[in-house]
Amino acid sequence: MATNIGMMDPAYFVGRTEILSWINSTLHLNIAKVEEAASGAIQCQLMDAVHPGMVPMHRVNFDAKSEYDMIQNYKVLQDVFNKLKLTKHIEVSKLVKGRPLDNLEFMQWMKKYCDSINGGQMNSYNPLERREACKGGKDPKRTSSNQAPVKSSSTGGSRTHHPQNNRRTESSSSHPLNPSAKPTRPASSGGPAPSVEPAYEKQITELKLSVDTLEKERDFYFAKLRDIEILCQTPEIESTAVVGAIHKILYATDDNASLLEEAQAMITQKYQNQSVVEEEKEEVEADQVPKLESQKRKSILNIEVNVAADSTLSPKRRISDASDVHSSGSPLGGKRKLSDKTTALVA
Repeated sequence: MATNIGMMDPAYFVGRTEILSWINSTLHLNIAKVEEAASGAIQCQLMDAVHPGMVPMHRVNFDAKSEYDMIQNYKVLQDVFNKLKLTKHIEVSKLVKGRPLDNLEFMQWMKKYCDSINGGQMNSYNPLERREACKGGKDPKRTSSNQAPVKSSSTGGSRTHHPQNNRRTESSSSHPLNPSAKPTRPASSGGPAPSVEPAYEKQITELKLSVDTLEKERDFYFAKLRDIEILCQTPEIESTAVVGAIHKILYATDDNASLLEEAQAMITQKYQNQSVVEEEKEEVEADQVPKLESQKRKSILNIEVNVAADSTLSPKRRISDASDVHSSGSPLGGKRKLSDKTTALVA
C-alpha cells in the first residue's frame, strides 16, 4: 500500500495533465488546474470513492474559499486517514496556499493510493449523487457536463445574431466595389497563411525533440537513483552512517536548503563518536601494557634469584645433594639417609 513512498517513486513523475484527466473522469468534474484541488474537498471525495461510506460527505465543503473552510475539509480527510491507519502527513499549511507543486505532489500520492485499492476500480461509484450531500456539491459549473449548456447557449447566441450577420452580408453585397473584402475572407476563415505554417511546424518539432530529450534524461537519472537506493538496501552497509545520510536526502519530502548540511552532520557525528571510542580503547590498552611489563619483570627476577641461589651453594653440598638424589631415586629418600647418618653419629 502506498502509505509512504519516496520522492523517487514513479508515482511522483506522473504529469499534471494525467492527474487532471484522472480527477475529472473519476469524479465527473471539470477542473483545469491542480490548484483547484487546494480546498481538500476533491481529496475527500476520492477517499470516499475508494472507501465507500468512510467519509462523512455532509461535512465536506466544495464552496470552501477561505483557509478556515479549507482546513475543515482537511480535518475530515485527516480523520479518514486516522480511521484507515494511514501515516501520510498532510501539509495543510502549504496546500491551502494553492501552490501548484505542493498540490500536484499530494494528488500524485492520492492517485498512487487509489490505484493500490482494488486496482483503482470504482465502477459502482456515483460521484454526482454522493456530491449532492456536500455544501456546494450541486453546482453545475463543477461537473463535466457544464460544457453542454455552454455550447447550447453559444449556439443560441449565434442564432440570435444570424439576422445581424445577414444584414452585414446584404450590406456588403450592396457595395460590390470593395476590393479588400475578397482576399480577407479566406485569410480569416482558412486558418494561418501557408508562409506561417512551416514556422509553427518547425517550432512544434523542436518542442517535441526537447520533450523527448528531457524525458530520456529524467529516466536516466531516475534509473541511477534507483540503483543507489537498491545498493543502500544491502544488509552489510544498511546500518552505516553514510547510507543513513543518503536515505535522508533521497526520501526528503520538502525542499529544505539545509538538508545536505544535516546529512553531512550525521556522518561527521557518527565518525566522531567512533574516534572517541577508539581513543578510549587505546587508553585502556596503554594502561594494561605497563602491568604486563611489570609482571614479566617480576617473573624474570624470580628466575634470576633462583639461578643465583643455586650458584652460591658449595661444591661439596652440590655433590652430596646430587649423590643423595641418585642413590635414593628421589629427593625425599636422600633426606631420610642424611637424617639416619646424623642419628648414628650422635649415638
